[in-house]
Amino acid sequence: MARKKGTGGLTNLERFGGTVFFVFYLLLLPLAAGPALRLLGQLLGRRLSENMGSAVYYYTLFAVTMILFHSLLGKTTRRFLDDPALALKTAGIGIVAYYGLCELASRLGGLLSDRTANLNDSAISSQIGSAPHMTLLIVIFLAPFVEETLFRGLVFGGLKEKSRALAYVVSCALFALLHVWQFAVVNRDAAYFLLMVQYLIPGLILAWAYDHSGTLWASIGLHTGLNALSVLAGIS
Repeated sequence: MARKKGTGGLTNLERFGGTVFFVFYLLLLPLAAGPALRLLGQLLGRRLSENMGSAVYYYTLFAVTMILFHSLLGKTTRRFLDDPALALKTAGIGIVAYYGLCELASRLGGLLSDRTANLNDSAISSQIGSAPHMTLLIVIFLAPFVEETLFRGLVFGGLKEKSRALAYVVSCALFALLHVWQFAVVNRDAAYFLLMVQYLIPGLILAWAYDHSGTLWASIGLHTGLNALSVLAGIS
């Protein structure tokens, strides 16, 4: 009899504490991180560089995520160890699907807006020259771990218990929103929201990877692989 996969398993504390953290992470941190890091620099009596600030930011997110979701991460690790081949196969299929569909998203974004550049890739390219090792650590490990735990583990996993379709729609929409809204606010240009289309397909494929494999490590591995390939393409 086939093993039944699952993507739930959130405790009540993870649901409540994770939701509070997620709202703070999604809506406040992108704009509050800069002032907070400058304040930290003043308290330490030194100016933190932009790269050092990014490292402090993501290491803090990583630590909070580990503490808040330690139960979920333990369960999802056990699911991975039950069938690592399924997780690896899922991640491989996800990479192929991503590169097969991302061109469609790019073309659609070009029809909707003349801003076709990927904002995330542009930010990475601007940082990797000055701090390559730190940027690679953030992009390839820390960011995928935090984002997958929140968007797939918390949002998708929590909503899937009520409706799988709703879980896909909400987790993909919020994942896309995270990557563009601060640019729209800072530049006072709502047209940036049209670039959300660039992130819908990655969000969909990452959610599928978690749903299909039953473990966050499949979507984390897929996210890590996609970011690594993106970095390699950008510096080649």
